[in-house]
Amino acid sequence: MQSVISVEQLNKTYASGHKALQDINLEIRQGEIFALLGPNGAGKTTLISIICGIVNPSSGSVKVGGKDIRQDYRSARAQIGLVPQELFNDVFETVLATVRFSRGLFGKAANPAYLEQLLKDLALWDKRDAKIFELSGGMKRRVMIAKALSHEPAILFLDEPTAGVDVELRRDMWDMVRSLRERGVTIILTTHYIEEAEEMADRIGIISGGQLILVEDKARLMHQLGKKQLKLQLKEPLQVLPPALAGFPLELGGNGLELVFTFDIQSEQTGIAELLKALAGLGIDFRDLQSSQSSLEEIFVNLLRGRG
Repeated sequence: MQSVISVEQLNKTYASGHKALQDINLEIRQGEIFALLGPNGAGKTTLISIICGIVNPSSGSVKVGGKDIRQDYRSARAQIGLVPQELFNDVFETVLATVRFSRGLFGKAANPAYLEQLLKDLALWDKRDAKIFELSGGMKRRVMIAKALSHEPAILFLDEPTAGVDVELRRDMWDMVRSLRERGVTIILTTHYIEEAEEMADRIGIISGGQLILVEDKARLMHQLGKKQLKLQLKEPLQVLPPALAGFPLELGGNGLELVFTFDIQSEQTGIAELLKALAGLGIDFRDLQSSQSSLEEIFVNLLRGRG
Protein backbone atom coordinates (compact mmCIF):
# COMPACT_ATOMS: atom_id res chain seq x y z
CA MET A 1 0.00 0.00 0.00
CA GLN A 2 1.26 3.47 -0.90
CA SER A 3 2.66 5.69 1.86
CA VAL A 4 1.23 9.19 2.20
CA ILE A 5 3.51 10.25 5.06
CA SER A 6 7.17 9.32 5.29
CA VAL A 7 9.23 10.20 8.37
CA GLU A 8 12.96 9.47 8.31
CA GLN A 9 15.50 9.79 11.13
CA LEU A 10 13.47 12.50 12.84
CA ASN A 11 14.93 14.12 15.96
CA LYS A 12 13.80 17.02 18.10
CA THR A 13 15.84 18.52 20.94
CA TYR A 14 14.52 21.67 22.59
CA ALA A 15 16.67 24.57 23.76
CA SER A 16 16.40 23.25 27.32
CA GLY A 17 18.24 20.11 26.19
CA HIS A 18 15.14 17.92 26.41
CA LYS A 19 15.15 15.24 23.68
CA ALA A 20 11.52 15.06 22.66
CA LEU A 21 12.04 12.72 19.68
CA GLN A 22 14.88 10.33 18.87
CA ASP A 23 15.45 8.70 15.47
CA ILE A 24 11.80 8.35 14.48
CA ASN A 25 11.15 6.39 11.28
CA LEU A 26 7.53 5.94 10.26
CA GLU A 27 5.46 5.28 7.14
CA ILE A 28 1.73 6.04 7.18
CA ARG A 29 -0.28 4.20 4.54
CA GLN A 30 -2.89 5.78 2.36
CA GLY A 31 -6.44 5.25 3.62
CA GLU A 32 -5.58 3.68 6.96
CA ILE A 33 -6.46 4.63 10.52
CA PHE A 34 -3.20 4.82 12.46
CA ALA A 35 -3.28 5.19 16.25
CA LEU A 36 -0.31 6.61 18.11
CA LEU A 37 -0.28 5.56 21.76
CA GLY A 38 1.97 6.68 24.57
CA PRO A 39 1.97 8.18 28.05
CA ASN A 40 1.97 11.93 28.69
CA GLY A 41 5.24 13.49 27.58
CA ALA A 42 6.11 10.57 25.29
CA GLY A 43 6.39 12.82 22.20
CA LYS A 44 3.04 12.23 20.48
CA THR A 45 2.07 15.88 20.09
CA THR A 46 5.62 16.90 19.12
CA LEU A 47 5.66 14.30 16.35
CA ILE A 48 2.29 15.43 15.01
CA SER A 49 3.31 19.09 15.22
CA ILE A 50 6.45 18.45 13.16
CA ILE A 51 4.58 16.46 10.50
CA CYS A 52 2.04 19.30 10.26
CA GLY A 53 4.79 21.91 9.92
CA ILE A 54 4.03 23.65 13.21
CA VAL A 55 7.34 22.73 14.90
CA ASN A 56 10.72 22.47 13.18
CA PRO A 57 12.72 19.27 13.70
CA SER A 58 16.33 19.31 14.85
CA SER A 59 17.18 16.82 12.12
CA GLY A 60 15.55 14.35 9.78
CA SER A 61 12.90 14.70 7.11
CA VAL A 62 9.13 14.51 6.71
CA LYS A 63 7.31 14.09 3.40
CA VAL A 64 3.56 14.40 2.97
CA GLY A 65 2.24 13.10 -0.34
CA GLY A 66 5.82 13.21 -1.62
CA LYS A 67 6.24 16.90 -0.63
CA ASP A 68 8.83 17.90 1.95
CA ILE A 69 7.09 19.67 4.83
CA ARG A 70 9.89 22.26 5.14
CA GLN A 71 10.99 22.76 1.53
CA ASP A 72 7.48 22.67 0.03
CA TYR A 73 5.41 23.67 3.05
CA ARG A 74 2.35 25.05 1.30
CA SER A 75 1.80 21.99 -0.93
CA ALA A 76 2.45 19.55 1.91
CA ARG A 77 0.31 21.37 4.47
CA ALA A 78 -2.63 21.72 2.07
CA GLN A 79 -3.04 17.94 2.22
CA ILE A 80 -3.43 17.94 6.01
CA GLY A 81 -6.31 18.69 8.35
CA LEU A 82 -5.41 19.00 12.03
CA VAL A 83 -7.65 18.84 15.07
CA PRO A 84 -5.41 19.89 18.00
CA GLN A 85 -5.92 19.09 21.66
CA GLU A 86 -6.61 22.68 22.64
CA LEU A 87 -9.91 24.28 21.80
CA PHE A 88 -9.16 27.65 20.28
CA ASN A 89 -11.67 29.38 18.05
CA ASP A 90 -12.77 32.84 17.10
CA VAL A 91 -15.33 32.77 19.88
CA PHE A 92 -17.42 35.69 18.59
CA GLU A 93 -17.68 34.29 15.06
CA THR A 94 -20.52 32.04 13.95
CA VAL A 95 -19.94 28.37 13.22
CA LEU A 96 -20.44 28.74 9.46
CA ALA A 97 -18.27 31.86 9.23
CA THR A 98 -15.32 30.30 11.02
CA VAL A 99 -15.47 27.12 8.91
CA ARG A 100 -15.80 29.17 5.71
CA PHE A 101 -12.79 31.28 6.76
CA SER A 102 -10.67 28.16 7.43
CA ARG A 103 -11.40 26.91 3.91
CA GLY A 104 -10.35 30.26 2.46
CA LEU A 105 -7.02 30.14 4.31
CA PHE A 106 -6.01 27.26 2.06
CA GLY A 107 -6.98 29.11 -1.09
CA LYS A 108 -9.95 26.87 -1.80
CA ALA A 109 -12.79 28.25 -3.89
CA ALA A 110 -16.11 28.71 -2.11
CA ASN A 111 -18.21 25.55 -1.97
CA PRO A 112 -21.38 26.18 0.07
CA ALA A 113 -22.79 22.72 -0.71
CA TYR A 114 -19.70 20.98 0.66
CA LEU A 115 -19.66 23.05 3.85
CA GLU A 116 -23.38 22.47 4.36
CA GLN A 117 -22.94 18.71 4.07
CA LEU A 118 -19.88 18.82 6.33
CA LEU A 119 -21.79 20.64 9.06
CA LYS A 120 -24.74 18.28 8.69
CA ASP A 121 -22.42 15.27 9.04
CA LEU A 122 -21.13 16.77 12.28
CA ALA A 123 -24.61 17.67 13.57
CA LEU A 124 -23.66 21.36 13.38
CA TRP A 125 -25.95 22.62 10.63
CA ASP A 126 -28.64 23.70 13.09
CA LYS A 127 -25.93 25.62 14.96
CA ARG A 128 -24.46 27.30 11.86
CA ASP A 129 -25.52 30.80 12.96
CA ALA A 130 -24.59 30.34 16.62
CA LYS A 131 -21.56 32.12 18.07
CA ILE A 132 -18.73 29.78 19.08
CA PHE A 133 -18.84 30.91 22.71
CA GLU A 134 -22.48 29.80 22.92
CA LEU A 135 -21.60 26.16 22.22
CA SER A 136 -20.89 23.32 24.62
CA GLY A 137 -17.43 21.81 24.83
CA GLY A 138 -18.48 18.86 22.68
CA MET A 139 -19.92 21.12 20.00
CA LYS A 140 -16.74 23.24 20.01
CA ARG A 141 -14.78 20.04 19.40
CA ARG A 142 -17.00 19.32 16.40
CA VAL A 143 -16.32 22.82 15.07
CA MET A 144 -12.59 22.09 15.30
CA ILE A 145 -13.11 18.97 13.21
CA ALA A 146 -15.21 20.92 10.69
CA LYS A 147 -12.45 23.54 10.39
CA ALA A 148 -9.85 20.80 9.85
CA LEU A 149 -11.97 19.24 7.08
CA SER A 150 -13.06 22.52 5.48
CA HIS A 151 -10.40 22.41 2.75
CA GLU A 152 -11.05 18.73 1.90
CA PRO A 153 -7.69 17.33 3.06
CA ALA A 154 -6.53 13.81 2.19
CA ILE A 155 -5.04 13.37 5.66
CA LEU A 156 -6.64 14.12 9.02
CA PHE A 157 -4.75 14.34 12.32
CA LEU A 158 -6.79 13.97 15.49
CA ASP A 159 -4.77 14.82 18.61
CA GLU A 160 -6.76 13.52 21.60
CA PRO A 161 -9.99 14.26 19.69
CA THR A 162 -12.46 13.00 22.28
CA ALA A 163 -10.85 14.45 25.41
CA GLY A 164 -13.61 15.97 27.50
CA VAL A 165 -16.34 14.77 25.15
CA ASP A 166 -19.29 12.77 26.47
CA VAL A 167 -19.87 9.18 25.41
CA GLU A 168 -22.64 9.96 22.91
CA LEU A 169 -20.59 12.59 21.08
CA ARG A 170 -17.56 10.31 21.14
CA ARG A 171 -19.49 7.57 19.37
CA ASP A 172 -20.80 10.06 16.80
CA MET A 173 -17.25 11.21 16.10
CA TRP A 174 -16.00 7.69 15.52
CA ASP A 175 -18.86 7.04 13.12
CA MET A 176 -17.68 10.11 11.24
CA VAL A 177 -14.08 8.86 11.27
CA ARG A 178 -15.20 5.56 9.77
CA SER A 179 -17.09 7.35 7.01
CA LEU A 180 -14.05 9.51 6.24
CA ARG A 181 -11.87 6.43 5.95
CA GLU A 182 -14.41 4.88 3.60
CA ARG A 183 -13.99 7.96 1.39
CA GLY A 184 -10.22 7.42 1.31
CA VAL A 185 -9.11 9.91 3.98
CA THR A 186 -6.07 8.80 5.97
CA ILE A 187 -6.62 9.21 9.72
CA ILE A 188 -3.85 9.56 12.31
CA LEU A 189 -4.97 9.84 15.91
CA THR A 190 -3.50 10.01 19.36
CA THR A 191 -5.67 8.94 22.23
CA HIS A 192 -5.64 8.14 25.92
CA TYR A 193 -8.74 6.00 25.39
CA ILE A 194 -7.02 2.78 24.43
CA GLU A 195 -10.34 1.06 23.79
CA GLU A 196 -10.86 3.51 20.91
CA ALA A 197 -7.59 2.50 19.29
CA GLU A 198 -8.49 -1.14 19.78
CA GLU A 199 -11.86 -0.62 18.12
CA MET A 200 -10.86 1.78 15.34
CA ALA A 201 -7.23 1.46 14.28
CA ASP A 202 -5.75 -0.59 11.47
CA ARG A 203 -2.23 -0.15 12.84
CA ILE A 204 -0.81 0.85 16.20
CA GLY A 205 2.34 2.82 16.97
CA ILE A 206 3.64 2.98 20.53
CA ILE A 207 5.93 5.85 21.52
CA SER A 208 7.74 6.19 24.84
CA GLY A 209 10.46 8.59 25.89
CA GLY A 210 10.59 10.09 22.42
CA GLN A 211 11.28 6.74 20.78
CA LEU A 212 8.92 4.77 18.56
CA ILE A 213 9.22 1.39 20.19
CA LEU A 214 6.77 -0.54 18.05
CA VAL A 215 4.62 -0.21 14.91
CA GLU A 216 2.40 -3.13 14.04
CA ASP A 217 -0.93 -4.13 12.53
CA LYS A 218 -3.40 -4.14 15.41
CA ALA A 219 -4.58 -7.69 14.88
CA ARG A 220 -1.02 -9.00 14.53
CA LEU A 221 0.10 -7.09 17.61
CA MET A 222 -2.64 -8.58 19.73
CA HIS A 223 -1.96 -12.02 18.31
CA GLN A 224 1.80 -11.87 18.88
CA LEU A 225 1.89 -10.20 22.28
CA GLY A 226 -1.47 -11.07 23.75
CA LYS A 227 -2.04 -13.75 26.33
CA LYS A 228 -5.14 -15.84 26.71
CA GLN A 229 -6.74 -16.73 29.99
CA LEU A 230 -8.90 -19.69 30.86
CA LYS A 231 -11.16 -19.06 33.85
CA LEU A 232 -12.65 -22.06 35.61
CA GLN A 233 -15.56 -21.60 38.03
CA LEU A 234 -15.14 -24.27 40.70
CA LYS A 235 -17.97 -26.20 42.33
CA GLU A 236 -16.29 -26.09 45.74
CA PRO A 237 -13.91 -23.39 47.00
CA LEU A 238 -10.20 -23.95 47.51
CA GLN A 239 -8.34 -22.37 50.40
CA VAL A 240 -4.96 -22.65 48.64
CA LEU A 241 -3.62 -24.15 45.43
CA PRO A 242 -2.66 -27.79 45.89
CA PRO A 243 1.11 -28.49 45.57
CA ALA A 244 0.37 -30.74 42.57
CA LEU A 245 -0.72 -27.62 40.62
CA ALA A 246 2.38 -25.58 41.48
CA GLY A 247 3.86 -26.13 38.01
CA PHE A 248 0.94 -24.44 36.26
CA PRO A 249 0.61 -20.64 35.73
CA LEU A 250 -2.47 -20.47 37.93
CA GLU A 251 -4.05 -17.87 40.19
CA LEU A 252 -6.75 -18.54 42.73
CA GLY A 253 -9.45 -15.89 43.01
CA GLY A 254 -13.14 -15.29 43.52
CA ASN A 255 -13.01 -16.35 47.19
CA GLY A 256 -11.43 -19.61 46.17
CA LEU A 257 -14.08 -20.39 43.58
CA GLU A 258 -12.14 -19.32 40.47
CA LEU A 259 -8.96 -20.63 38.88
CA VAL A 260 -7.31 -18.40 36.27
CA PHE A 261 -4.91 -20.15 33.89
CA THR A 262 -2.77 -17.92 31.63
CA PHE A 263 -1.19 -19.36 28.50
CA ASP A 264 0.73 -18.17 25.45
CA ILE A 265 -1.38 -18.30 22.31
CA GLN A 266 1.80 -18.72 20.22
CA SER A 267 2.78 -21.91 21.99
CA GLU A 268 2.10 -25.24 20.30
CA GLN A 269 1.27 -26.76 23.69
CA THR A 270 -1.06 -24.56 25.73
CA GLY A 271 -1.05 -26.87 28.74
CA ILE A 272 -4.84 -26.83 29.01
CA ALA A 273 -5.22 -30.59 28.53
CA GLU A 274 -2.58 -31.28 31.20
CA LEU A 275 -4.29 -28.85 33.59
CA LEU A 276 -7.71 -30.44 33.16
CA LYS A 277 -6.18 -33.88 33.66
CA ALA A 278 -4.46 -32.73 36.85
CA LEU A 279 -7.68 -31.21 38.18
CA ALA A 280 -9.56 -34.43 37.51
CA GLY A 281 -6.86 -36.42 39.30
CA LEU A 282 -7.22 -34.18 42.35
CA GLY A 283 -11.01 -34.48 42.30
CA ILE A 284 -11.43 -30.73 41.67
CA ASP A 285 -14.65 -30.22 39.71
CA PHE A 286 -15.68 -27.06 37.88
CA ARG A 287 -19.11 -25.93 36.72
CA ASP A 288 -18.10 -23.51 33.98
CA LEU A 289 -15.09 -22.26 32.03
CA GLN A 290 -14.49 -19.36 29.68
CA SER A 291 -11.53 -17.93 27.81
CA SER A 292 -10.51 -14.33 27.12
CA GLN A 293 -7.61 -12.65 25.32
CA SER A 294 -5.48 -9.74 26.54
CA SER A 295 -6.79 -6.31 25.66
CA LEU A 296 -4.67 -3.77 23.83
CA GLU A 297 -4.41 -1.83 27.09
CA GLU A 298 -2.81 -4.78 28.86
CA ILE A 299 -0.37 -5.24 25.98
CA PHE A 300 0.47 -1.53 26.02
CA VAL A 301 1.11 -1.49 29.78
CA ASN A 302 3.26 -4.61 29.59
CA LEU A 303 5.36 -3.18 26.76
CA LEU A 304 6.06 0.04 28.67
CA ARG A 305 6.75 -1.91 31.87
CA GLY A 306 9.30 -3.98 29.98
CA ARG A 307 11.20 -0.83 29.07
CA GLY A 308 11.11 0.59 32.60
